Amino acid sequence: MYQQMIFVNLAVDDLDASKKFFTELGYSINAQFSDENTASVVISDAIVAMLHTKQRYAEFTKKEIADSAKTSEVLLALSSESREQVDELVEKAVAAGGSVSGETQDQGFMYGRAFDDPDGHTWEIVWMDPSVVKG
Repeated sequence: MYQQMIFVNLAVDDLDASKKFFTELGYSINAQFSDENTASVVISDAIVAMLHTKQRYAEFTKKEIADSAKTSEVLLALSSESREQVDELVEKAVAAGGSVSGETQDQGFMYGRAFDDPDGHTWEIVWMDPSVVKG
């Protein structure tokens, strides 16, 4: 059965530093789709973050590239298996050079925290009680 994927393309200032950051979070780099200007970060079987140098990223758009340290261009949200896993990933991100973004959101059935990666892209990590999610 076909599984639709998402490829999130992000401009980064320092590709090597970004690769180090995401591998420290536990993600892998797919060498087949990576080179000196792009890193293919495998987040899951269906989610891949394509990190590009700003020069490479500019090849894909005619728009000005947002300064993600000053401007929010996108909020990226990843689901998590548990509240503990939310905390664990945010703590790994901070230890790897990221920073906590915003306040912890705890609504009982839903729990989330966010971090900014070294380039300022905001990643939200969210757990939702499976008993309230209707399938």
